[in-house]
Amino acid sequence: MRESLNTNNLSWTTNLRVVATIGVIFLHVTADILYEYGTISNSIWWTGNIYDSLVRFCVPVFVMLTGVLLLGKKYELNDFLKKRFLRIVLPFLFWSLIYALFSLIIKIFGGNNEMSFFEIIKWLINKLKNGSSLHLWYIYMIIGIYLFIPILSKWIQNATEKEILYFIFIWLFTLFINQPILSKFRVDINLTYFSGFIGYIVLGYYLSIKEFTISKGTIKMISIFLIILGVSITILGTYFLTVENNSFQEYFYSDTSLNVLIASVGVFIFFKNVKISNLFFTRIITFISEYSYGVYLVHILVLRLMGIVKINNNFINPIFGIPLVTIICLLISISIIYIVNKLPLGKYISG
Repeated sequence: MRESLNTNNLSWTTNLRVVATIGVIFLHVTADILYEYGTISNSIWWTGNIYDSLVRFCVPVFVMLTGVLLLGKKYELNDFLKKRFLRIVLPFLFWSLIYALFSLIIKIFGGNNEMSFFEIIKWLINKLKNGSSLHLWYIYMIIGIYLFIPILSKWIQNATEKEILYFIFIWLFTLFINQPILSKFRVDINLTYFSGFIGYIVLGYYLSIKEFTISKGTIKMISIFLIILGVSITILGTYFLTVENNSFQEYFYSDTSLNVLIASVGVFIFFKNVKISNLFFTRIITFISEYSYGVYLVHILVLRLMGIVKINNNFINPIFGIPLVTIICLLISISIIYIVNKLPLGKYISG
C-alpha cells in the first residue's frame, strides 16, 4: 500500500495498549462469577456478564497492536529473532517457571506431599509444556505469530491495498462460516491459512495506515456504534444461551466471534482518533505501557495471592469490587515488575 505508518505519531498505540492491559485484568477479576450461574443472584451474574463483555476486546486489540508495531518494519531475520523474539520468550519462560513452582507449592500444601524428586521434575516439565497458568495461552499463541512476522511483513510491505483487503475478506469469511448456525453450509475447502488470530495482525496494520476521507467526528461516532453493537450482542447472546442451557455458555466470548471482532474494531478505531494531551495522564499511561507485558505475565499470580486473603471480586458488591480489585492488582503487578526490572539482569525476565 502507498499509505505508510507515521511512526512519529503512535501515542494512540500506547493509550490502546494500556486500555487493553487494564481490560485483561478486569476480565480475569470478573471471570469466576460467570461460572457460578444458578448458584448466585441474577444481579451479581448480570454484573459479571456486562463487565466481562465490555472488555472482551482486550486480546484481539493486543494482537492488532502487534500488527501495527511490527508489520511495517524491515527485519534481518537474525536481528528480529534476537531482539524481538527473545524479548518475548525469556520473560515468558521465567514467569512460567514461577507459576509452575507456585502450583507445586499449593499442591504440596494441599496434602499431595508424597511425590518423589523425579515425579516433581516430571510434573514441572509437563506444566511448562502445557502452560503453567491459563492466561499464558496467549503467549504460546503470540510466539507462533512472531515466528511468522518476518515473512508476513515482507509480503504486506509489498502488497497492494486490494491484496491486503483480499486477505482480510477471506479471513472474515472464515470467521463467518465457522459460526455453528452456518456450519451446515460450510464447503470442505481448507481455509486454515486465513483463519485464527493471524487476521487480527493484518487487520490491525491495515486500519493503522488507512486514512478515511470522512471526518474524525464521524469516525468516532461509527466506532462508538461498533462498540455498543458488539458488546450488546455479547451480553445478550451470552445471557440467552446460558438460560437456554441452564449453565454458563461462553460462545459469544470467543476472541474470534463476530461480535467481539466488531467491538474490537470499534475500540481500535476510537483510540486511533483520540488524543490524550493531559500531561499527568500521559505520564501514567506511558509508565503502565512500559511494563504492560510484565503486568500481563504476573497479574494472575497477584490475583491468586489476593484471593488467598479474600480480596476478590465479591469481597464487596461486585459492581464496586471488580473495578477496585482490578486497580489494586494493577498497582501491585506494576510494582513487582518495576522492582524485578531494577534487579541485576532483571530487564531480561521482568517483561
